[in-house]
Amino acid sequence: MDPCPLQPVWARARCPCYLVWELGKHLEVGKQQARHLCHMKHLPWPPLPKKEMTKIIPAGLYIHVPFCRGKCPYCDFASGTDLSLIPDWLAALDREMEIYRDFAPRFDTIYLGGGTPSLLTPIQLKGLLDRLQKHFSCAPDTEITLEANPDDLSLPVLSQYRETGINRLSLGVQSFDDWELGFLGRRHDASQALRVLSLVREAGFDKLGIDLMYGLPGQTLPGWQKTLETALSFQPEHLSCYQLTVEEGTPLAQRQAAGLFQSLPEEMERTFFLFTSRFLEDQGYLHYEISNFALGPANKSRHNCKYWNHTNYLGLGPAAHSHRDGRRWWNHDSLEEYCQALDAGQAPLAGWEDLTGEEKRWEALYLGLRTSDGISLDLVQTDALREAVLMKAVQAGLGDVRAGRFLPTREGMVVADRLALWFME
Repeated sequence: MDPCPLQPVWARARCPCYLVWELGKHLEVGKQQARHLCHMKHLPWPPLPKKEMTKIIPAGLYIHVPFCRGKCPYCDFASGTDLSLIPDWLAALDREMEIYRDFAPRFDTIYLGGGTPSLLTPIQLKGLLDRLQKHFSCAPDTEITLEANPDDLSLPVLSQYRETGINRLSLGVQSFDDWELGFLGRRHDASQALRVLSLVREAGFDKLGIDLMYGLPGQTLPGWQKTLETALSFQPEHLSCYQLTVEEGTPLAQRQAAGLFQSLPEEMERTFFLFTSRFLEDQGYLHYEISNFALGPANKSRHNCKYWNHTNYLGLGPAAHSHRDGRRWWNHDSLEEYCQALDAGQAPLAGWEDLTGEEKRWEALYLGLRTSDGISLDLVQTDALREAVLMKAVQAGLGDVRAGRFLPTREGMVVADRLALWFME
């Protein structure tokens, strides 16, 4: 069932790039403005005056790698299993880079997501990063993240990835329990995950992120705590803890409909969320976004923060989304359509939307209340509403007011969507 805005926020804790797309679908933001652009040849943004180019905050660059060895039953992301198409995708990606070479004067984050980016060989990855450097200007301290699956990695591969310039590894572990990994349809087992994690530092990575899932059928708090403790034994700089979401149309949804398993009760999901936040903060981690924890501010995902802060970002590859100056657009999901458009010299656009001032305000509220930075009180339009909502939220223990900002508490993050509606009334 499609979650509504009043559901607890952990029920929609997904990766940031997915969240950006879901904003329009779930909250009706700009839905009437979406336009079909299958045959559009011109760029989806107005040219920027040269004198303004130096004033822009560096943009983020996302590359969608649309390949997997096999589809996990819970995943509804755009990906396929025909690895023989990787060369075609790389060639099309190079043409798309050329189209967007003037998107921003500088980038300071690159994020390779998927799909399974670790299916790329070190040689393919080096070629891809070299082409990025050719087409785009990147800051010397650019954060370059690679999502990876444990079963694709070995010490030689990790070392070669590091040598290509990857400086941040996001490892899709999900669990250290073999039954849970089997339920999720993951290709690796617990021993593979532990082995790869033991090699990450030896390969030269000093920025490690681990992705984990909770809210699985039959999962207990003691079992989840053991998973967290195992992850912490490797001292990751970053943890992403996502609650399992059953997406419509996936094999997992079919299994649920057949009565083969039941999702955790809502109150138990809330318990898992609050436990995770308390436990990791007690271990020194900053709970800086609904699903994300960093070992200090310096270890936040700089790239993902661009989504939440409405900074400009460019997405390349099938199903990738981009944002610049209030305009958002997205590519074809289909790899075939994506490649055909670029072969014809066209941008592979499926649609776009312009956000009005009110829609920008709504998104700033919605995204900001999912983060520890909260929202500026300037987003609340009237003094009377501001006073009433702040009093209601603070008295309920959902947030605090400091230095002109409303900062959600742990309990406030639980109902972040509901808080956004309060501030919009």
